[in-house]
Amino acid sequence: MKKFIVLYQSPTSAEEQMAKAPPEQAKAGMEMWMAWSKKAGSAVVDLGAPLGNAAAVDKSGAPSKGKTQVSGYSIMQAASLKDLAKILEGHPHFMMPGNTIEVLEALSMPGM
Repeated sequence: MKKFIVLYQSPTSAEEQMAKAPPEQAKAGMEMWMAWSKKAGSAVVDLGAPLGNAAAVDKSGAPSKGKTQVSGYSIMQAASLKDLAKILEGHPHFMMPGNTIEVLEALSMPGM
């Protein structure tokens, strides 16, 4: 099995989405995520979490506003990227306009 980092991208930050969602909408959204994760089964290694606003840190250690639109992550496993793409079909993250999912394969480190 290959391991993948799944990055949820959104033009609206996770913090803003959570702050604006009425409790019923937040509950319904979480229920959709849980139903999807149950369907995905053992492909989900770590369901992950929403992420705060991005910050960039330069070599001097000074933080500034980051450029990424990553609003959350999951760690998943599948035999191939094609298999993972099938598992991600119908993912609740796609419910919001403009949302996308980016997938990166975690590569094995030689000697580790």
